Amino acid sequence: MNRTELQIGDRVAYSRQWLRSTGHFTGPIPFARGRITAFEPLGRETVLAVIDWDGGHSEEIPERVNVTNLAHVGPNADFAG
Repeated sequence: MNRTELQIGDRVAYSRQWLRSTGHFTGPIPFARGRITAFEPLGRETVLAVIDWDGGHSEEIPERVNVTNLAHVGPNADFAG
């Protein structure tokens, strides 16, 4: 996923692929849902999404996430559930 596929206001979660590759099967990360509030460039090719997570920000769920690790919430192949 790249920056052009996500927009401010989109509802997102961590992608199924990222969760599996990092071994996140339990805890708050697989269940985190939120809305994108901004984008921040990081270097030449990386873009971070600033996310307002449902239930507020916690130390366990980062406020900024690489857009390649996110999926739209809803019926799509990359969304965990």
